[in-house]
Amino acid sequence: MGTVHARSLDPLPMQGPELGVHADDLDLPEPEHETKQEVLENKDVVVQRVHVDGLGRTKEDLLTYEIADVFKARNLIDVMKKSHEARQKLLRLGIFRQVEVVIDTSQGADALPNGLDVTFEVTELRRLTGSYNTMVGNNEGSMVLGLKLPNVFGRAEKFTFQFSYGTKETSYGLSFFKPQPGHFERNFSVNLYKVTGQFPWSSVQPSQYFRSHAHIHIYPFPIWKTNHTLKWEGVWRELGCLARTASFAVREESGHSLKSSLSHAMVIDTRNSTILPKKGALLKINQELAGYTGGDVSFLKEDFEIQLNRRLFWDSVFSASLWGGMLLPIGEKSSSIADRFYLGGPTSVRGFNMYSIGPQSEGDYLGGEFYWAGGLHLYTPLPFRPGRGGFGDLFRTHFFLNAGNLCNLNYGEGPQAHLKKLAECIRWSYGAGIVLRLGNIARLELNYCFPMGVQSGDRICDGIQFGAGIRFL
Repeated sequence: MGTVHARSLDPLPMQGPELGVHADDLDLPEPEHETKQEVLENKDVVVQRVHVDGLGRTKEDLLTYEIADVFKARNLIDVMKKSHEARQKLLRLGIFRQVEVVIDTSQGADALPNGLDVTFEVTELRRLTGSYNTMVGNNEGSMVLGLKLPNVFGRAEKFTFQFSYGTKETSYGLSFFKPQPGHFERNFSVNLYKVTGQFPWSSVQPSQYFRSHAHIHIYPFPIWKTNHTLKWEGVWRELGCLARTASFAVREESGHSLKSSLSHAMVIDTRNSTILPKKGALLKINQELAGYTGGDVSFLKEDFEIQLNRRLFWDSVFSASLWGGMLLPIGEKSSSIADRFYLGGPTSVRGFNMYSIGPQSEGDYLGGEFYWAGGLHLYTPLPFRPGRGGFGDLFRTHFFLNAGNLCNLNYGEGPQAHLKKLAECIRWSYGAGIVLRLGNIARLELNYCFPMGVQSGDRICDGIQFGAGIRFL
C-alpha cells in the first residue's frame, strides 16, 4: 500500500496559496480584456482524482476526511486553496515529515477537457522518534527526554514516553493519543505518569502515582471564539514530609490519597500573543468536581483568569489582569494541601517570595480556599530604542502595580463576612523592571519591587526579583 486514489463520482463544479502551479502550464486562453488572475478565477474546472503517494502504514480512510474538500473546488484558484488547506491538515496529523502538492491536467480515457488531478506526495515519519528539549514553567526549568511512536495503528494514534528532570520536580510517564477522524481537535488521550516534586514553602514532598486522565476537545464551540475541554482525572498521591522541622499541620496531611475528578475549561482568547500581547483579551474559566466518581477527596473548585491589553501611544501597551478562585470542600473532610490555591512570587504578586502569602503554620504555607489577585501593567520600548527592528524589540520596560489576598472562608458566615475578610490584609506591591520575550514560549522578568501591605508571616523580596515563566499576573 503506497498510493491512495480518491475520485470524484460526478463532475462537481468545484475556491487557494502558491503550490507551484502556473497558468502557462495549463494552456489557458489569454483574452484581451481579462488579466491572468481573472482567467484562473473564471475558468471552471473539475477535480477528477486525488492521489496520495508514499503511504506505508497509514490507513486510507483516515486521509479521506482531510482531502475531501479538494473535490469541492470550482476554479483553479479554488483548487490551489483547497489543496493548500488539505496539505496543512495532513501535516497537522503529526504522521508525515513532508507533504508536497502537484496539480496537473487529468490523463486517461475518461479525462474531461477541464479535469484536474491533484497529487499529495507524502513522507511518513519513522516508527520510532526521539526528542530532547528544555522547558520553562512558572519560575522553574526542566530538561525533557522523549520517545514517540507516531501513527501506531495507522490512524494518527501516538504513544509517547517522556522523562523530565526539573528544578522543582521530576516526572516520567506514558501517554496515548487518539484523534477523531476528520476532527483532529476532538481527541481522546490517556496519560500514566509519576511526578515527584519538592515544595519548600510547605515542607512537603508530594509524589503522584499512576495519574491518568481522558479528555475531549470540542472546537469550535458555536458561540464566538470559545474553546472547551472536558477531562476526567484520577490521581493517586502520596504527601511526604520534606523537612524534619515540618509543622504539625503539614505532617497531619502526610500519607496517601486518591482523587477522581471531572473538570471543564472554557477559553476565549483574542490576544495577538500569549507571552507578551499588545492587544486583545483573555477569559479562562475552570471548574473541577472531585469525589462523585470515586476517591477519598471531595470538593468543588472554581477559578478564572481575565486579561485585557490595549496599545497606547509610542508603541506602549497597557495591560490589566484579574485572577480569582474558590475551593469548596464537600462533606466533613477538609481540603487537602495539594488542592488549595497559593499566591505570591515573581509570576503573581511580585515583591513576595514564591507562594508565601496566606495561611501558614510554623513557617509552612498551607494555601487557601479563596483568593483573588489583580495587576496593572505598562509596557514600553527600551529608552532610545536600541536594536530597533531586531534584538532590541524582544525587550520591554515594565511598570507594575499588583495586589491580592489569600484566605480560608467559613461558608456559614454569609457573603458580607466573606467580602470583609477578602478586603482585609491586602498585600500589594509596585515597581519597575525589564521584560525579555523568549519567542512565543516564555518570558523573563527582572524587576525592582516595593512590597506593601505585608502581614505577619509573609516573606518578602524587597528589591531585585527575577522571574521566568509562561503565565504572569
